[in-house]
Amino acid sequence: MIDTPSPTIKLLDQDGQPFTLDALTSKHVLVYFYPKDMTPGCTTQACAIESAWSTLTKLGCSVIGISRDSPKRHRQFIDKYQLPFPLLSDPEGEICQAFGVWIEKSMFGKRYMGIERSSFLLDSDRIIRKAWRKVKPAEHIDLVIDYLAQQSSASS
Repeated sequence: MIDTPSPTIKLLDQDGQPFTLDALTSKHVLVYFYPKDMTPGCTTQACAIESAWSTLTKLGCSVIGISRDSPKRHRQFIDKYQLPFPLLSDPEGEICQAFGVWIEKSMFGKRYMGIERSSFLLDSDRIIRKAWRKVKPAEHIDLVIDYLAQQSSASS
């Protein structure tokens, strides 16, 4: 998927409003996929992104989170943790499938379909420039910031 156009994203946000990438004007967009609102790993990841928000903004990076949760659940998650970025609802998993993050998983010997915690960095032309798969919730945003900083240094 690297160096290819992002799949079209048109989903409802946390307020039930249609959202597309056209709504963002930043140099970079981090599209991150996570399994479920209000769970330990997903909360850790979202709060780590929130803590790094000023750095991400300085590096010209917007963020959108995508899961299969409802807009109402996303609103509760945003309000509880004061998240400064939109969360999009993909109830049918169509965008998850388009990005290849809807996969077969296994827990306690039981197989099921679920979201692989992953993210994709898009440039201003919405081309996928970097992908991180099977990310660790607490450490992931540091990898993104390091990559953005390297890109910023290289283009200076």
